[in-house]
Amino acid sequence: MKITSNTNINNKNITFSGLYNNKYLLKGLKFASKNGALFSATTALALSTIARPIAIIATPKTDKENKKHACAKSIASTLVGYLIMLVASTPVAKAVENIDKNPKKYLTETTIKNLQNGSKNITASKHYMLATQLFKLGLGLVIALPKSAMTSSLIPPIMKFFAPPKTSPTPQREKQKVKSGIISFKGLYGNTVESISKAFGWVLNKTPVQNFAKKFSDTNFAQHIMSLTDIILTASFVEQVKRNKKIEEKRKKPLIHNSVIATGLCITGGYALNRILKKPTEKFIENFKTINKDLPELEKYIEGIKIAKPALILGGIYYIFIPLISTFLADRTEKSIN
Repeated sequence: MKITSNTNINNKNITFSGLYNNKYLLKGLKFASKNGALFSATTALALSTIARPIAIIATPKTDKENKKHACAKSIASTLVGYLIMLVASTPVAKAVENIDKNPKKYLTETTIKNLQNGSKNITASKHYMLATQLFKLGLGLVIALPKSAMTSSLIPPIMKFFAPPKTSPTPQREKQKVKSGIISFKGLYGNTVESISKAFGWVLNKTPVQNFAKKFSDTNFAQHIMSLTDIILTASFVEQVKRNKKIEEKRKKPLIHNSVIATGLCITGGYALNRILKKPTEKFIENFKTINKDLPELEKYIEGIKIAKPALILGGIYYIFIPLISTFLADRTEKSIN
């Protein structure tokens, strides 16, 4: 990649235009803007299948079986989350895209005026972008319960890769079970993107939704909804583990403690790190705007930065740094209780 430098004399700062207009960066930001929920799931999938198992296995002075169950939970959770999100988010993203391309078809003139808020077009408005992100990122809240249920049920099968039980189902049967679940979930939407677009338009035309978008357009909304999703997922997962008869009773508590500790540390650490990176991020956005000032849909890329930031922060903390701490503390908590 060719990197060229650009010196800003007034700000006494050197920026690298090759970084800010890199095609892979732009594609990633557009992906985050278009489908933030799937972007987060993809980031989690990449980190959980490699980084987190390595971190968990490397945890010192921790029961090996607890490590294996923690690895299985990590892989199961992320794989299920990604597959469900891939199927569920695609029609949602396309439905919002329909509204982006033809807002007059789905929104009233009053709604367009309120959400556009003086911007050149509605898709460049902060109010509109937050309102539509309610559907994209909010999807994680909707699938939280089915995801946690599937995660819990997949832990025993995934454990066969660490210590194969004699009665474990064949890999072929497991694939069939997961596949059938995906088809069933996909069928809920009926592949009717147009109907979803109309439903979203109906919601956006409601005054309370427009007022909400105006009030919170300048807040860290993306991280708030991601954190809330994590809390709901964890609470649901804990309940599912308690009911799962295929998981050994002595392994349930460490698994539950691991999940709760990891989520708590991830959320608190995520907000702390977000505050630390606030000014560097603002500077990055300023440089990005300057170098890409003629870029079509510039505001969409800026929106992508704001969504990618918490996704990468939370993902990095949850899948790299926390596994060492949560696995160790969960094991020690269980031993202390015993």
